[in-house]
Order: sequence, then C-alpha cells, then structure tokens
Amino acid sequence: MSHARSEYEDFKKIAPDVFDLVLALGQLASKAGLDKQLIELVKLRASQINGCAFCLQHHVLLSERIGVPVDKLHLVAAWREAPIFSARERAALAWAEALTLLPGGVTDEVYAEAKREFSETELTYLTSAIASINVWNRFGAAYRWTPAKRPVAANAAAS
Repeated sequence: MSHARSEYEDFKKIAPDVFDLVLALGQLASKAGLDKQLIELVKLRASQINGCAFCLQHHVLLSERIGVPVDKLHLVAAWREAPIFSARERAALAWAEALTLLPGGVTDEVYAEAKREFSETELTYLTSAIASINVWNRFGAAYRWTPAKRPVAANAAAS
C-alpha cells in the first residue's frame, strides 16, 4: 500500500464542520447510556470489514484503555465462533455487520435478534454508532490515514 494521501489532522483543518458532526454522531450512543465496551466492539468489527487501518488501530487502543478484554479484541473478527461474546454483544456485532454490508440488507433474523437484546432507543443509538464508524472508515480508507503508533509504556521506556 502506498503512503497516506492525507492525514486525520488534515481532515480536522480542512473540514472542521464535517469533523465535528461525525464526531458528535459517534458520541451519542455512549451519552445515551450504551456500554462503551460494546460500542468499541462494533466499531472494531465495522472497521475490519471496511479495511480502515487507522480506525482499527484507534479503536483497539481505545478499547484497551477502557478495559475491553484482550481476548475479545483478538476474537472480534471471528465472533460467531468464539463463545466469549455475550448474547447482547453477538446481537450488536450481527447488527454492525448487517449495517456495514448493506447490499445484503438487514435480515428479519438479525433484526429480531437485535430487538431481543436492545430497546428501540438503544437500537437507534447503536445504529448511530455504527453509521458513524462507517463514515469514519470511508474517510480513513479513502485518504489512507496513518494509524497511530502504540504509546510506549513508561516501564518499557525505562528499560
């Protein structure tokens, strides 16, 4: 893959109004009370599907900071085969995949599963988080934003 066409910081300068709107959309789900770890899992899954390295790295690092178990981070790509995910997480991940891969649409089965696990309000806000990450993925993939480097741990730097 060739170098970045533009960077995330450039986007903030070029179109601050667009940046602020997409950022705000992505924050609504947690403000509405949805679990932040759940939101990060769906953002990771959508970013995997869309091939956005910048967003993948960003959400892996964020997930680690908020305490998402490492095993879940490693297994989110194969969540159907990994018993570590709860029914609610599975419903959210299926919903994220259906909304990210829209040509297939949202099946009645996926919708019913999501409705079993989420209230109408929760599902609406979960949808907003998925819509937001899909927008970020479009920008990140189109401009090939450079993924952030993992911060060096303080004890590793002292070695």
